[in-house]
Amino acid sequence: MKIYKIIVAIAVTCTCISCEDYLDLSPISEETSANAYNSASQIEAALTGTYESFQSSDYYIWDNVLFQDVRSDNYYAGGDNPEIFSIDYLTISPTNSKVYGSWSNLYNAIAKANTVIDRIDAVEDVNLTQERRDQITGEAYFLRAYHYYNLVKTWGGVPLVLEAVTSVNPEDVNLPRASVEEVYEQILSDLELAATLLPDTYGNEASVNKARATAGAANALAAKACMQKPNPSYEQALAFISEVEKSSANYILIDYNYLFDGNHYNNSESILEVQFLGGDEGNWGPQMLLPPSISGDTWRKFVTPSHDLVNAFDAEGDVVRKNATVLFESVQWIDEYWGNEIGTTIPFGYKWKSASGWASSNRQYLLRYGDIVLLKAEALNETGQLELAAVEVNRIRNRALLPDLTSAQKANKEVMKATILNERRLELAQEAQRWDDLVRNNVAVSTMNNLVTIDLRTGSAVNYNMTAAKILLPIPQQELDRNPALVQNPL
Repeated sequence: MKIYKIIVAIAVTCTCISCEDYLDLSPISEETSANAYNSASQIEAALTGTYESFQSSDYYIWDNVLFQDVRSDNYYAGGDNPEIFSIDYLTISPTNSKVYGSWSNLYNAIAKANTVIDRIDAVEDVNLTQERRDQITGEAYFLRAYHYYNLVKTWGGVPLVLEAVTSVNPEDVNLPRASVEEVYEQILSDLELAATLLPDTYGNEASVNKARATAGAANALAAKACMQKPNPSYEQALAFISEVEKSSANYILIDYNYLFDGNHYNNSESILEVQFLGGDEGNWGPQMLLPPSISGDTWRKFVTPSHDLVNAFDAEGDVVRKNATVLFESVQWIDEYWGNEIGTTIPFGYKWKSASGWASSNRQYLLRYGDIVLLKAEALNETGQLELAAVEVNRIRNRALLPDLTSAQKANKEVMKATILNERRLELAQEAQRWDDLVRNNVAVSTMNNLVTIDLRTGSAVNYNMTAAKILLPIPQQELDRNPALVQNPL
């Protein structure tokens, strides 16, 4: 079978705001219903459009970092956008456009996956082999699960839309929120089915194997879902991780610097990544945060590493990951946390290394093995296997040129839990993981309320006033206005 390569071109302009992709509840047109999915090439095109959501949506380019890293103790907002300041200060309102944009981006991506799932069985084309039909089905189920995973951990219970929308009747489109448990159950059901339909690899081309859903990706995401749900299933997570590690894709840890130097994507640690190639297929996100010496801009950049994050690297003596994650540079603007005068040297987010005029080939990893190794350590610790957990943590530390954990760092289950959480912070900063980690470890409220952030303009500490209600984002006001069946999260 000819290898199917997912390369989707996106138009990138020199603006830092992309067109927002709102939920379209219009019915499928007569032409689409009758003609659009009759051939192998048409269903392949529909699947390509489903993957395209990773490149076209603000959520996967940028907003996931804001809601995970800027909302947490890892980064300050930087820049000059009031809505991003509200994310930093934990004063996010239901009318914040990034809340609505992210919700809409994710549901639009789900709609595309549902279309593929609904239409694949009706395609009668001799060019569509059973093997490829199964793969397409598995890919679509994986993609739907991936987007629902991001919805449920961000908003809690959300409407479960499991079929392509073909009606405008209010009773059909105004769905109530499913429970958190129901959403996770659907995610795991989709992923378990996907894992049976997907191959470990599609051949020898890394740019294909890392661009498309595989059995390894399905099992890795299932492990993350098992860990993140309200009642974690640690043994089940370990079983899924075992499947990842047995995969013929041969996922391994690589040199940490290679992960983020821009020259070693589609590597052996990568499980799934967006195939930004630069130019017409470029990523505009790096231009938003890289320093003037790299971006060529003079305006104030977003996503500024926090004192607390930099101190965490220094406390561990973690030079390798700090240098891969943070770059210091003198700037011609005032930074309220690092220097209240022009010319101060401040840190910049540096896991992206090239801006390329809003068209970078740099990318976020959607799934990578280093994350899974630390999740394995977490699950082992929670099941009382502290020494085995330490082995996994030491694998991560040693590749960062750090020594094995001391006896004090693994003294007991609770100490080890905090040690793993800190290790994940240093390993995964700027990779849209931190908020989830704090929530999963039940320390989001205490971490944010204990965080000491001094505003140099006033000399006063920032009061984050973190509460349990702020763990989830508010349901977008536009969705509440459109759908009377929805109920708002506690504010």
